[in-house]
Amino acid sequence: MLCAYQPLDMAEAQLLQHLLKDHHIGCHLSGQYLQGAMGELPALDLLGIWVAAEDLGLARELISDWQTATPIMPDMDVED
Repeated sequence: MLCAYQPLDMAEAQLLQHLLKDHHIGCHLSGQYLQGAMGELPALDLLGIWVAAEDLGLARELISDWQTATPIMPDMDVED
């Protein structure tokens, strides 16, 4: 397995893990239990998302697309 990405925190790690699984890419999240010892602050790049070598290109592409996506904001017009 190869490291596809090092998330900043557990929230990002879990979102990306689900994204990859939704695209049928098996992945492993490393460091999730080590970060708990450091508290809520990210420390020393402990987290990593690991995928099989054959899935590395697609995984990195999906992660990159997710990072550069523009959020869809709901229409804020409120009727009385």
